[in-house]
Amino acid sequence: MNNDWHAVNSQSLIENVNQLQQFLERRWSAQQNPDEDIGGDRDPMIQIPALSPPSRLETLYTTFNLSPFELNSLLMAVGVALFPRFSALCASFNHNPQMPYPTFGLGLQLFAHAHWNAFTPQGPLRRWQLLDVGTGPVITQCPLQIDETILHYLMGEPYQDDRLASFMSPLVADTAAMLPPSHAQIVENLLTLLTAETPGMVQLCGVEHSDKRAIAAAVGEALQRPVKILWGDRLPTDRDNLRYITQRWQREAALTQSLLILDLDGFNFADGAKGAIATQLITDLPPPLLIFTEERIQSPRHPLITLEILSLTYQEQLDLWQRNLGEATHLLSGELGMMVSQFNLSPQAIQAAAHHLQKQPQTESTSTASPSIIAQQLWQICRTMARPRLDDLAQRIDTKATWSDLVLPENQLKILQQIAVQLRQRSKVYQEWGFAAQNNRGLGMTALFSGASGTGKTMAAEVLAQEFQLDLYRIDLSAVSSKYIGETEKNLRQIFDAAEAGSAVLLFDEADALFGKRSEVKDSHDRHANLEVSYLLQRMESYQGLAILTTNLRDSLDQAFVRRLRFMLTFPFPKAEHRYAIWQRIFPPQTPTQALDYDELAQLEVAGGNIRAIALNAAFNAAEAHEPIQMKHLLKAARVEYLKIGQALTGIDLDAWLEPQRVEN
Repeated sequence: MNNDWHAVNSQSLIENVNQLQQFLERRWSAQQNPDEDIGGDRDPMIQIPALSPPSRLETLYTTFNLSPFELNSLLMAVGVALFPRFSALCASFNHNPQMPYPTFGLGLQLFAHAHWNAFTPQGPLRRWQLLDVGTGPVITQCPLQIDETILHYLMGEPYQDDRLASFMSPLVADTAAMLPPSHAQIVENLLTLLTAETPGMVQLCGVEHSDKRAIAAAVGEALQRPVKILWGDRLPTDRDNLRYITQRWQREAALTQSLLILDLDGFNFADGAKGAIATQLITDLPPPLLIFTEERIQSPRHPLITLEILSLTYQEQLDLWQRNLGEATHLLSGELGMMVSQFNLSPQAIQAAAHHLQKQPQTESTSTASPSIIAQQLWQICRTMARPRLDDLAQRIDTKATWSDLVLPENQLKILQQIAVQLRQRSKVYQEWGFAAQNNRGLGMTALFSGASGTGKTMAAEVLAQEFQLDLYRIDLSAVSSKYIGETEKNLRQIFDAAEAGSAVLLFDEADALFGKRSEVKDSHDRHANLEVSYLLQRMESYQGLAILTTNLRDSLDQAFVRRLRFMLTFPFPKAEHRYAIWQRIFPPQTPTQALDYDELAQLEVAGGNIRAIALNAAFNAAEAHEPIQMKHLLKAARVEYLKIGQALTGIDLDAWLEPQRVEN
């Protein structure tokens, strides 16, 4: 809109109000002088200029189908806001200086084409809240005031309803970025559904909120309509306020042709009051309506069309990386495929990661940059960007263990090394060699680590995470499991959805909490328990990263479970030769020791976790005595550890541990 339009629009409004004021003055003069001839000037004629786009007064008049009487009633309220003389005229007609405002009763008195239903709650003046109705003894004497937002709108200002500001905001998204093909197809589907003769109500389901925003922004751009987001978590819980918000939104949508998004991402439907409010809002809001959800929801009165935003394909991510990295792409030609296989980032995250990389000093000059340093830097950027959502749901373990720290029989080590091989080569096998295109089921890296506590299950997971510079998260399945139907699956879904971005190594500890429930189906509880296990294994199979279960109940697993696990590894109780090796590696190089007999220490029949506890406790004992760690300190710590595990320290020559002179091995 140019300055000429604004000038004509505001001048037209002022002239119409001025004409109405002159009409009131003539009517007042006629009342004071009954013999005066007012020339049959019963109702003022509204003058609407021919403008393109139409004037705001014309838009209001046609959009809400106002009658001439309703329009004159509205202009009276505008007159009070613009001209001081209007208030005095109203007080005169009301025969009360305390009533310097228009009322419905005054309109009935003044205008020939007055009609009663203009004052009803269903009439457009009150339904669309064009007028604020104050308090009074009866409806015809209530003061009328122009709604502030409508006044600004009539004067040509952009429509902005301050009363919705805390619940709603305009969608601001980067529409310049090219959408990946799968997202562009969703945009086409939305345009078809939202512009149909009978527009639909569509829920856009997906984990990544930025994907939904980008798609909605593209829809708004294609329709040349502004897009507004109504935040579900800010909605009031009482129905009167909700009804008020609904009506204000419908007024805004009608005047601005905005497309509404109801954002229910992260919405707590388990809260009965909030769930009812969301359902009520979906029922009351007219289509077209776009709903953001993480999971599908059901509306009992309005059928919702569901469009799911799936993870980007390997090729889509590769194209996005190449487009955003620009000249730096050739430096990563050998590493980019593995990067894409490992990290499942959104288009916005890829763009941000590439931008961050290009700002690094080692990337500023592509002619002198080291490919290995660039690849390492980008890997760490992606790893950091993928963390935040999962950090809130699971415990991140600071991994330091390496292959040299592991003490296991040869067969177990071979299986772990095979897991490492498949992690390293999955980009080549799945993408370059076409296995992913042939069948996308069962591509997840799933493993079951079984064995007693302290036998090295967690350390093995640490080694794999450290080998590939991945984050390791421990999830306690006993904490995730819930007695309420569907809650366990919901908790697991949140974890896997959050982990997909970075494909971290997931260590599901205490799997007995689920597997222990597996039984012959006798009732609904048994069936529910089996569904929980099936859901966990299904998500593990489809998970892009490595997912590891730990359990002490391997023998209780049936073949249906075994078939869905790619690797099964039993961590045995360490033999004496393995305990000897563990003791040799348990102390850091800088730890002072004296005359330690590893043959004697290997006679302690405890697992690696217990050995670590004994070594650590002995270190504290020695530090307190200002001595290097000796056998006597280890003996004291061993006795405490045996008491803790409920065993007797027998079968070894304890006196030999305390000999004053020992030869250090």
